[in-house]
Amino acid sequence: MPPQPKRKLSKGRRDRRRAHDGLTATSLVQCSNCGEMRLPHTVCPKCGHYKGREVISVEEKKK
Repeated sequence: MPPQPKRKLSKGRRDRRRAHDGLTATSLVQCSNCGEMRLPHTVCPKCGHYKGREVISVEEKKK
């Protein structure tokens, strides 16, 4: 059998160990061309623009 802890860890020590495990919300920025929210430093998936110019051409879906 593996060795077991000699003493119980306090709640404070346990919680300090887990302090960096929390999830952070993703930051979003507004596209300068179409106004949609997108990830920073990425091409807009809706219009294909990045830094004020069109990088990829996005075809619109026909209804």
